[in-house]
Amino acid sequence: MGVPWELVQVAALVVVAAWRVGGSDFMYENKSDKEILDDLLVRERYDKRLRPTVDGALVVNVSVLLLSLASPDESSLKYEVEFLLQQQWYDPRLTYSNKSRYDFLNAIHHHEEVWLPDTYFIMHGDFKEPLIPMHFALKIYRNGTINYLMRRHLILSCQGSLNIFPFDDPLCSFSMESISYEKPAISYVWKNDEDTLRKSPSLKTQNAYLIQNQTVTCSATSWRGNYSCLRVDLIFTRDRSFYFTTVFIPGIILVTSSFITFWLEWNAVPARVMIGVTTMLNFFTTSNGFRGTLPVVSNLTAMNVWDGVCMCFIYASLLEFVCVNYVGRKRPLHNVVYRPGENPVTQVCTRNMGSDSELVTLLGDKNKRDTLGANEIVTCTNCGPNPCTHSANNGCATEVRKKEPPHPIRVAKTIDVIARITFPCAYAVFLIFFFIHYNI
Repeated sequence: MGVPWELVQVAALVVVAAWRVGGSDFMYENKSDKEILDDLLVRERYDKRLRPTVDGALVVNVSVLLLSLASPDESSLKYEVEFLLQQQWYDPRLTYSNKSRYDFLNAIHHHEEVWLPDTYFIMHGDFKEPLIPMHFALKIYRNGTINYLMRRHLILSCQGSLNIFPFDDPLCSFSMESISYEKPAISYVWKNDEDTLRKSPSLKTQNAYLIQNQTVTCSATSWRGNYSCLRVDLIFTRDRSFYFTTVFIPGIILVTSSFITFWLEWNAVPARVMIGVTTMLNFFTTSNGFRGTLPVVSNLTAMNVWDGVCMCFIYASLLEFVCVNYVGRKRPLHNVVYRPGENPVTQVCTRNMGSDSELVTLLGDKNKRDTLGANEIVTCTNCGPNPCTHSANNGCATEVRKKEPPHPIRVAKTIDVIARITFPCAYAVFLIFFFIHYNI
């Protein structure tokens, strides 16, 4: 016995009515997410060219998850940033039945058929192609909420103070806004009003040191103030321990090594020349090898100050040796005898021998030098009508007179003694001023 035709018509009407009111729950129970999406797009006559119709501006919630940070070159101002950009908005045209077994629909195969915000990045460097072909995800929830997740790899052009390199903290920024929709149409907001970026537990940093980050809205004076815009600020610092171990500590060692010559004998020519020339050549080699990796700027930088002052100290120590050697080799102005380890003593006695006068040069023995001092001669006042000068072993009354100009060797040694104090102290003052000035 067949089914009455009237019952078939009633059943068909019920199905059509349920479809029209969106209550075709039982039809979604055994369908895949792709089939459900196909039905939604056909039923709503979905047009991806039209943005979702909502009261006021369409709110797009944005969040960023950092995946990796890298700087290809310490001397550059380009940092590589890899992150996940999540955008979430509401599209009432894509709501589906609660009877479906899916909490959300995977719409990755309908990526080109669903309306997406035309978000693009401004104030950045270059895009880097993703390492994997599939770099986005698209999920549609029952209430019409759409979650769009895409992976991006940017090479950011950062702003740094190269005049204080390597003590600067580069600022890297990138902004996101819509290409064609102004603020009345689309409003970008940070999800949950987050003021910092989320970081992946497996965040990788390669030669990049992030010390601060913040998420803000673009200022009203941005290049397109009538468009909704969000900005990410990343503040990096450089690996200063690297520069201390490769530049500053070796430089300090070379400069202080050049000061060793002040403790050598004034006439130790081979040793003092070798130390001065070797330290200078080593510093030139170290400085030039490192300077090849520095950014080229036209203004004075911290590294220029460091190299210049250190080289001046090394060169000044070499000039000090030349000066000492020149002074020590000069001929004395008087008839002076110099013995190693002793101070020069000059004693002159003039005696009247009738009509003749004789100039006799005598060297006082150790007892006489101990009595009168090594740098003094005596003038006798009771040797007759004519005063004379001689050593004090004749028992006459004497008065002390200052010695003649010092011997050149003594002057050379005095210069070395002064250099032992002034050079290290001056260099220590420079180091303190340098590192305090650049806020180390």
